[in-house]
Amino acid sequence: MAKEKKLSTEDRILWGKVARSARPMPGRLDDLEELLGEAAETKAGSGPEPAPAPSSPERADSGLSLSRDRAEHRPHHPLERPVKRKLAKGRLTLEARIDLHGMIQSEAHGLLLQFLLRARERGLRHVLVITGKGTSLGSDGALKRAVPLWFSLPEFRPLISSYEPAARNHGGEGALYVRLARAKGSAS
Repeated sequence: MAKEKKLSTEDRILWGKVARSARPMPGRLDDLEELLGEAAETKAGSGPEPAPAPSSPERADSGLSLSRDRAEHRPHHPLERPVKRKLAKGRLTLEARIDLHGMIQSEAHGLLLQFLLRARERGLRHVLVITGKGTSLGSDGALKRAVPLWFSLPEFRPLISSYEPAARNHGGEGALYVRLARAKGSAS
């Protein structure tokens, strides 16, 4: 029997987002409920029973977690057209860049998070994230699809103000202009 692998925090967050967006196939909802019922019975026998989740959409600790959830799900604003034009023409400098070409998603996720944290600490405002366009015929690259999704995750959300695909001279569809959010308490 194979040893079960423990998921990292990032993997659990990503899996949670995928699981919430999935819907059962028609006619399979009963099978799913049965499976979930069996899983709950085995879990109940193995340890203390967790507190039941409130049935209403609001959580029991509503105040803090609801405001945090709203902040997490708020969409990023696109870059203003004049700002994007200045970045594309080089009139507004890209203060840093990171190239994620050839990396696997787990490696790129951690590296990108550290890069954005350091850039924000240094007070940088506009950075370039190069994801690559992907090598598969007829489909986008994994990082090209994943990086914009990561930007809505709780660890990235407070770091980023907005992002857009880069101009052709900066990588086009294989790169993103990212405007970092200002650090709290910064004057400029």
